[in-house]
Amino acid sequence: MEKVLIANRGEIALRVLRTCREMGIATVAPYASIDRDLLHLRYADDIICVSKDDYLCAESLVAAAKIAGCDGIHPGYGFLAEQAEFCQLVEQNGMAFIGPTSEQILTMGNKVSARAVFSDLGLKSVPGSEQSVADLGEASDIAGAVGFPVMVKAAFGGGGRGIRIVDDARSLAGAFEEAGSEAAAAFGDGTVYVEKYLDNARHVEVQIVGDGNGNAIHLGTRECSIQRHNQKVIEEAPAPYLDPSLVAELCARSARAAAQLNYRNAGTLEYLFQDGEFYFVEMNTRIQVEHPVSEVITGVDLVRLQIETASSGALPMTQADIAFRGCAVECRLNAEDDQHVPSPGVVSHVGFPAGPGVRVDSHLYDGYRIPHQFDSLIAKLVAHDSDRSHTLDKMHRMLGELEVEGIATNLTNLLRIIDSEGFRQGPINTRYLDQLLE
Repeated sequence: MEKVLIANRGEIALRVLRTCREMGIATVAPYASIDRDLLHLRYADDIICVSKDDYLCAESLVAAAKIAGCDGIHPGYGFLAEQAEFCQLVEQNGMAFIGPTSEQILTMGNKVSARAVFSDLGLKSVPGSEQSVADLGEASDIAGAVGFPVMVKAAFGGGGRGIRIVDDARSLAGAFEEAGSEAAAAFGDGTVYVEKYLDNARHVEVQIVGDGNGNAIHLGTRECSIQRHNQKVIEEAPAPYLDPSLVAELCARSARAAAQLNYRNAGTLEYLFQDGEFYFVEMNTRIQVEHPVSEVITGVDLVRLQIETASSGALPMTQADIAFRGCAVECRLNAEDDQHVPSPGVVSHVGFPAGPGVRVDSHLYDGYRIPHQFDSLIAKLVAHDSDRSHTLDKMHRMLGELEVEGIATNLTNLLRIIDSEGFRQGPINTRYLDQLLE
């Protein structure tokens, strides 16, 4: 692969560009006109304006890639990364899509069909719908069978939208209507399903990479239980406080399932863990926001691995090549105040922490204007050390050194979590942050 268009913006676009430069691959950076000040545009070999204010212009992105002579497109995460139609369009125009096949995106994009696929491969799902739920009567039957509390969930999409927790039968009708309406507005599809709500669950995921030809490896687990309204805030690798034999079995089964599916490129299998059992929830068919913690504990550049696999159709390493070292924690810094209200505007000054075991993925710089049209994520701070206790001490130091002026951020809340006794001593469940803040 000689030239790649990066169909994204912000920190992930800069992240992909840097690996491409190290690999000697030329880059093309499309951008929206309101987003002309993005940092990665300074380093790209070519830049092309594709729209006024969005990155969902699939045809324009593919046309830009063709004009620039690209042989591949990296979608990053979000936007078009999980749209099967975009993958098809890229490949129909003779370029490599640096991700899974369109069929895999389509199948896994529907959480109901993904549950069925992985159930057939021996992964236990959370008790609930075997298929999408058409009406309230069917939802009531399923809720009665699995027992309250339950969750009504959007079959498509993510980011915590289209999800309602239902404690009793009286609340089901309103939750069913709200979840469907929110899903339709957010994802263009109001399909929902019902599953048992696990009220003391941890969110654990497994990073895998497959070659599309029956081979797959894993890069261990990540703990993603620190969430606010089902959106991740802090992640760490490996997931702590778990029986090593259970973890080894989970990772091996996840990689084996991906291999049996002939899964191609990077992906993440997400699970809930409660009462000693792992329950499959969904598969994300892209690189994740939290991928740096897996990179740090393994020394593997996942973006490089994505590109190499897309280029050759083969994994350049085996499971035996993966070694795990220490613990890594990632904090997501958002442009929002303590009440989680977005805070776009001009960053008058930014100063990032440094030192051994410190990584910062960010597109911020002094004078950068954060637009209001896009996600509020502005930086990912990653600490790495020999064990969890030392890593959390390092993250505390990093957050104390961080300087961002001109806008509000969630820095205070991040420090509050990192220093909380419950988080330090663990383990915690997915409700921990909401309870801490409330």
